[in-house]
Amino acid sequence: MKRRVLKTIEISKAKDSLGKYAEHAENFPLVITDKGQPVAALLAVPNADLETVALSTNPQFLSLIERSRQRQASEGGISSKEMRRRLGVAHNRRIERNP
Repeated sequence: MKRRVLKTIEISKAKDSLGKYAEHAENFPLVITDKGQPVAALLAVPNADLETVALSTNPQFLSLIERSRQRQASEGGISSKEMRRRLGVAHNRRIERNP
């Protein structure tokens, strides 16, 4: 397991280009501070596309997901079999292949 180290830099001392700092984002998150208080972070987003990043930082989307989780916990859900029935979709059975 790779140990990730958190690095910080005071905004007034950040003189390199953003690209230079981004080169190191795979190795460690970089937190930019202003008078010791975090104001921004630069970190790697492996296996993510722009849509995933946009949604994962969207407060409205995150609120929707949280409400859905709470509803699922309190009311339960439906099985995939029931969902297929409601949608009128047949179950696709996996075809086993012989090696």
